[in-house]
Amino acid sequence: MPEHYYSADVDKAAQRGEPSAVWRDGQRRRLEMIRRYGAESMRGRVLVDGTGIGAYQSRMAQDAQLIVGLDIEFPRLLEAKQHNTLLVCARGEELPFAAGCFDGVLSNEVLEHVQDDRQAVEEISRTLVGGGRLILFCPNRGYPFETHGIYRKGKYRFGNKLFVNYLPRRWRDKLAPHVRVYSRRDLTALVAGLPFTIEMKRTIFGGYDNIVQRMPAAGKALRALLQWLEGTPLQRMGLSHLWVLRKD
Repeated sequence: MPEHYYSADVDKAAQRGEPSAVWRDGQRRRLEMIRRYGAESMRGRVLVDGTGIGAYQSRMAQDAQLIVGLDIEFPRLLEAKQHNTLLVCARGEELPFAAGCFDGVLSNEVLEHVQDDRQAVEEISRTLVGGGRLILFCPNRGYPFETHGIYRKGKYRFGNKLFVNYLPRRWRDKLAPHVRVYSRRDLTALVAGLPFTIEMKRTIFGGYDNIVQRMPAAGKALRALLQWLEGTPLQRMGLSHLWVLRKD
């Protein structure tokens, strides 16, 4: 079974991203990180900002006092409803919640798709209590592949595109205007002036479950090597940023 499914509306899929339709080692590893680095924040009142079909939300509910999933795509929430109860259809830039009502927020590969990423982070900050944490995953510009596909000659071409993210920003954004990509400097500028303390920032590689499925031995060896690189300076080439931010 493929790691992702693609809707008939290709342009919408490109702009919003497509949540994983299956739960495998890559997802399990991220969930472990959320639990480890989110600490007590993810055991309180939690918002999954961009819940998609609710895969993380349903599993995080085992630990959380209360968990709410938010997504802009209503059809996804209908799928999420099979395993989740508290769901809201809204934009990340206009969270329909009171200030200081969440202990923890998860934003997993969502920020790159919103219209205004600064406003989205400001809204997360507003709805967090003092001492609450944001667990943020988002694409790393240092990764050799653009995983969201590109537009070329007016047509969207999905799949991993080599070295697109290494192009000058204006060329890269012309090929991939539908999705952002972040350097560490970009993320630092994005949260500048907001009442956050950065508790951790690292870059992680993926689970590469599709490769493991096709070539089990070679795929597992590749995955082990890349995840080992997370402890070296070459982590800068990882798939995604993982930042933990605590509200002051």
